[in-house]
Formats: sequence, C-alpha cells, structure tokens
Amino acid sequence: VGAHLPLVQCLGALSDQVENERLRKVLAEVKEAVNEGSALADALANYPRIFSELYVNMIRAGEQSGALDVVLDRLADFTESQADLRSKVLFAMLYPAIIVLIMVLVIAIMFIFVIPKITLLFESTRQALPPLTVMMIAISDFARGFWWLILAVAFGAFFGLRYYVRTPEGRERYDRFILKTPIIGRISKNISISRFCKTLSTLLASGIPILRAMDIVEKVVGNRVLGAAIHNARENITEGASIADPLRQSGVFPPFVIQMISSGEASGELEFMLQKASESFEREVENAVNGLTKVIEPVMILALAGVVVMVVLSFVLPIIQMTGSLG
Repeated sequence: VGAHLPLVQCLGALSDQVENERLRKVLAEVKEAVNEGSALADALANYPRIFSELYVNMIRAGEQSGALDVVLDRLADFTESQADLRSKVLFAMLYPAIIVLIMVLVIAIMFIFVIPKITLLFESTRQALPPLTVMMIAISDFARGFWWLILAVAFGAFFGLRYYVRTPEGRERYDRFILKTPIIGRISKNISISRFCKTLSTLLASGIPILRAMDIVEKVVGNRVLGAAIHNARENITEGASIADPLRQSGVFPPFVIQMISSGEASGELEFMLQKASESFEREVENAVNGLTKVIEPVMILALAGVVVMVVLSFVLPIIQMTGSLG
C-alpha cells in the first residue's frame, strides 16, 4: 500500500503467499469484497475472530484519513511488540514449568512403582514401622488404588475452574485474585497496563476519537478490574473530565501512568507519553519475569529434593530399627 499499488492487488499478493489455508481463504474473500466496492475495514469486520475491533477501527480511520499505509505500519509494530512481550514471558516461564512436570513425574513413579516394592521387604518382618514410613506407604497405596480418582478430580477441577473463569462473575473474581497475588499479580498488572498504554497510544495516533479508543482498550486490556476502571474513566470523559483524574480515582493504575497521562494531556503529546509508559512497563515486566524465574528454579529443585529425601528417609529408618534389633 505504501508503494501505491492498488489495494486489490496487495490483497491478492498476500493471499498467494499466506501458508495458513484458512487465512488464505479469508484473504481471498476480503479481496473479492474490496473488488466489489466494499471498504477494507467493512470487509475485515466480517471476520471478528481473526480481525479484532482494534484492527477494524484503525483501518477504517486510515481509509478515512487517506493514511492507510501509515496505520497498517502502526498495526504491524503494535502486533509485533505485543507478540514479543508475550513470547518473552512464556519463554521465561517454560523452564520452571518443565521442572514442575519432572517433579510430578518423579514423585508419581516413586509412589506408584518404587515404594510398593520396598514395602514388601517390611511386611515379612512384622515389626512396628515409624510414622513417616506408615504415611508414605498409605500415600502409595492410595495412589495405586485410586489413581483414576486423582486424575478425575484434577481434570474436574481444571475444567470446572476454566468454565467458571469464562463467566463474567468468575472472570472478574479471577482477575481480582490474580492482581492480589504476590509477585504474579504485579507482573500481570504491569502486562495489562503496558497493553493499555500501547493500544491507546496506537489508536490515538491513528486518528481514533478518544471515546471510541477507550471503548476498544477496555475490551483488549485483558483484566476485568482494569477494564472496569477504564470504563468508568470513559464515562467521566463524556462529561468533560480528563483521562488522568478518573484513572487516579480508580486506585488500580500506578501513579507513574497517571503522571505520564496527565503530562501528555497538558502538553498535547498524549500518544508519545503513552508510548513511553508502555515501553517502561514492558522492561519492568521482562525484568520481573527473569527475576521470578531465577527464584522459582532453585525452589522447585529443593522441593523435589525434599520429597525424595522424605521417601528415602521413611525407608532408611525401619532398616536402622531392624539393624538395631538384630544387634
């Protein structure tokens, strides 16, 4: 588009090079709609699961202002930055997740396969076993006899929580709980605030009216508690208030963001200040996730080592008793 090629030709080129079969079909249909006289934004709006309100409204603003290439470039930068932040968080948490998985597998193998074999050694002695050994044997017997119940409860809890979180009330309680969780809550909040600043900056820079921009940001911020604060701020803006004041009254936005927004409103550089705030919070999220990963790794290893030591100790104690009685 920036090279002034016809839009239909651009969409045709995109459709030919996309590997995903479904997306190729959608782009071909969008091309046909545009070729028949439809606006690009209207054509994309027919596929809301692929092109969000953010995309459609920004492209509509670009078409109306004649700066579609600039808006598409902003959309590309926005999408890449959000994907980069998400990949950094996921990659940083991958190693701890692998450690947890290994920990669960090792414990399961010990309780289901190892402990029963060692238990046979003590059954023939008919001696009183230490409480720790009795507890380990009881856990092993339960795991072997009711493994199906353990799996059923685990899957039931997972899918039950997943269903509850998808309800409006459940999602709000879940988001509020996450925000109050130590360390994780701060990281989650900073991710949402970074998304708020980045999205609002991109929308305003593309010529989207402030009220419409706030409406879109409320839906993409990813947290119902922050979304409610943005909704209230939008209502106050319709009555002539600034953006900073209602966000400050909500109590969920950090003072730094409020100050940056207030300064941006006063200087007429709101988009620039929001962009800088977003970059600051992205760096803070990256540092916090890296720090959390460094803490989680040794904690998980120590926890796994602790379980192994308890299992070994529970069977070393009876052997010591047996040796002592023989002496």
